Amino acid sequence: MKAYVLTVFAQDGTQLLEESFEAPNDDDAKKIGQQKLADQGYEDHTHRCVAPEGHMVLFHR
Repeated sequence: MKAYVLTVFAQDGTQLLEESFEAPNDDDAKKIGQQKLADQGYEDHTHRCVAPEGHMVLFHR
C-alpha cells in the first residue's frame, strides 16, 4: 500500500482539506479520492491527489 495525499482549495487559495489515505495503486487512489471528494461535497472545488512519488493522480481546477 502507498500513501496518497488529497488536498482541496477554496477559490482564494485557502486550504480546505488535506487528508492522507492508502491505496494499492494510482487507479484505486483516484477512485478513493473521487469518493472522498463526493462524500464531503468538494468535487467542484480545486483539488489534487498526489502519489508518494510526487506525481498527481487526480487534479481539478
